[in-house]
Amino acid sequence: MKTVLVTGSAGFIGYFLCTRLLQDGFRVIGLDAMTDYYDVALKERRHQMLLQNQHFKAINARVEDPDVLMSLFRTETPDIVIHLAAQAGVRYSIEQPRSYLESNICGTFELLEAARAHPPQHMLLASTSSAYGANTHMPYTETDKSDHQLSFYAATKKATENMAHSYAHLFGLPVTMFRFFTVYGPWGRPDMALFKFTKAILEGKPIDVYNYGDMKRDFTYVEDLVEGIRLLIDAVPVRPEDGIVPEGDSLSPVAPWRIVNIGNSEAVQLTDFIKAIEDATGRKAEQNLMPMQAGDVPATWANANLLQTLTGYRPKTSVHEGVARFVEWYRDYYQI
Repeated sequence: MKTVLVTGSAGFIGYFLCTRLLQDGFRVIGLDAMTDYYDVALKERRHQMLLQNQHFKAINARVEDPDVLMSLFRTETPDIVIHLAAQAGVRYSIEQPRSYLESNICGTFELLEAARAHPPQHMLLASTSSAYGANTHMPYTETDKSDHQLSFYAATKKATENMAHSYAHLFGLPVTMFRFFTVYGPWGRPDMALFKFTKAILEGKPIDVYNYGDMKRDFTYVEDLVEGIRLLIDAVPVRPEDGIVPEGDSLSPVAPWRIVNIGNSEAVQLTDFIKAIEDATGRKAEQNLMPMQAGDVPATWANANLLQTLTGYRPKTSVHEGVARFVEWYRDYYQI
């Protein structure tokens, strides 16, 4: 039985990933700090469900605290590491940038140092589509330049990509960075649009629609994302011979390191996303049209060809189907 360390295990994505790994017969060590960025009760409930499986072990700690990860690697010797723990949110990074520095950059540094001392077979680290920044060439491809991040959140995630590359080069650590695109679904984060919109619509309150609704997102259903991560575990990058990288691959010419998009490969208009929520709730949204928020981008759209090449898989859940599942969960969880 292989051991997988999942940081951020009580988070939205972390919960679904741990569930899938346990179903596949892995032993899972879940590390989470249970921070109060959003409702801690949601995080606690996710861990409670995971703890019903005897092969799940929960640890409450911060990844950025010195020696937490080093001690954990030393005692548990994980075969696979999936690093999801991070301070999330583009807009919050404008108000509280230090938390992004500590959690995202310092936390990733502690992880890399622990892996350097106790190398796992494969490390998979979460990045974000926000790393593409001001890039207007779409769909986003992993080999595109991504030098102009528009928020401090995106800048910290791009920094973690570069940090991981240096450790992959220096110490031969196999690293896959996955960039995900607007993940949504049941048990989602209350700070994200789907949760906020659904709550407001069901309460008969207006929703804030930025850039006057002229926004596009590559909405990715959470179980599709998790399927991609699960399959990438077995796609371990290796240092290319003679520095020759296959065409279309983001593999580094000098390290066992690559970036992989995990997205639905479809840019959905925000107004169509809102219409899917209206259909699922059976209620009309009152829209408060507003200008673009600082640090945000007007569109995201993933080219997922590399994911398909490496794993044979491509996310496929439609927005209407995924939104309907979320609304069903929301009504059940909050007894509406």
